[in-house]
Amino acid sequence: MTYEAVIGLEIHVQMDTCTKLFCSCKVEFGAQPNTNVCPVCLGMPGSLPVLNRKAVEYAVRAAIALNCTVHKKSIFARKNYFYPDLPKGYQISQYEKPLATGGWLEIELPEKTLKRIRIRRLHIEEDAGKNVHEGEKSFVDLNRAGTPLMEIVTEPDMSSPEEARIFLETLRNLMRYTGVSKADMEKGQLRCDINVSVKPKGSKILGTRTEIKNVNSFRFVQKALEYEIERQIKVISKGGEVIQETRTFDPSTGKTYSMRSKEEAEDYRYFPDPDLLPLILKEEWIEEIRKSMPELPHQRLERFLTDYSLGEYEARILVQNKDLGDFFENAVKEGGEPKTVANWLINDLLGLLRENQKSLEESPVTPSSLAELVNLIKEGVISTKIGKEIIKEMFETGKRASQIVEERGLRQITDKSALEEVVIKVIERFPAEVERYKNGETKLLGFFVGQIMKETRGKANPKLANQILREILGG
Repeated sequence: MTYEAVIGLEIHVQMDTCTKLFCSCKVEFGAQPNTNVCPVCLGMPGSLPVLNRKAVEYAVRAAIALNCTVHKKSIFARKNYFYPDLPKGYQISQYEKPLATGGWLEIELPEKTLKRIRIRRLHIEEDAGKNVHEGEKSFVDLNRAGTPLMEIVTEPDMSSPEEARIFLETLRNLMRYTGVSKADMEKGQLRCDINVSVKPKGSKILGTRTEIKNVNSFRFVQKALEYEIERQIKVISKGGEVIQETRTFDPSTGKTYSMRSKEEAEDYRYFPDPDLLPLILKEEWIEEIRKSMPELPHQRLERFLTDYSLGEYEARILVQNKDLGDFFENAVKEGGEPKTVANWLINDLLGLLRENQKSLEESPVTPSSLAELVNLIKEGVISTKIGKEIIKEMFETGKRASQIVEERGLRQITDKSALEEVVIKVIERFPAEVERYKNGETKLLGFFVGQIMKETRGKANPKLANQILREILGG
């Protein structure tokens, strides 16, 4: 029997507001525990929530970017459950009437085909606090309690771990483009619950699903799914039944483990929050947000292809990461030729970042310094080969290209008479090769240029060296 997976995701995205969803406490990663709290986010009796307008604006912006229908009326509900990091004993969320429904996000698969993943709903809710476990002791940090979240729920349209990873990467990029979230998984700004089941290939009857809670990296999402799909297939193949339950993924073992039986909606006893009026949005305000939407990835791709005449391969790489696209455009604004900047950025700087396990934000090479390097090569001050050495030193030291060129005397030899002396010296050293060249082995021209570059430690202008060689050797 051949089986196929059915995968849906529930993604929590922390909105990039200055304050929490229902109070004026700061949203601040890494603050001292329990310092950004007040009676509202601590759930003290008599405290009343006041909705953050900016959070609603960000959620509407995200919903528009995800092609959702934004509803003019939505209702906040209480989702009742108890954990040590949820002091009220309930979470304020949306249930029967969410902010937005019925959207989609297109992802590009490795075989270059596009697949549309449907969005079931997008709603606003507050985050819980955080449990911190140290040995046998557990502590509660409530700084995160009340942080504004969007929950984005997909339809079960994904059929492989790789598709789920690509969807999350695409969604994160979109959230960054819209400006609604930095979506940094390491800081918990994007977290994912995975719903997965398996069924006989081609069957329309879905299998029993399990939920894997709070997976916080793209790689772990793919690994968790790979293990869980294989586990479910083994259970069914041996005549067993998959139990509907909530599981957790342990990165150290690469396995999922049972946590508890899966809750259903009725277990949370949802009811409208009596302290919050229905959220009513005016059509004019929704349209105002729609008109002020920032450039989205597909729009930037079209612009990169037309305005900068980039190839589709380069343009797609630059657009897949907003920060990378911004870096590229900033380097072009500093005077760098677009195609050359893209080439050096993708092939050299990104390679150095990967080798040194650094993010683009940590790059010692700035857009301005990359543009300067590109222009030094364009102007013939240095050769491309020397440029490869210089960008490594720029990365190691943070120095600008012009400084390194002057300090190390790397200016390209463009003086014809000076270069002629080097060419004659090389020719005299290889009389047999000269004879072969004159007898028709013209491919030896590259050999001579290589020797000239070696003699000048890469500083000879290759074009001028070629010209002088042809003048002296003929041909």
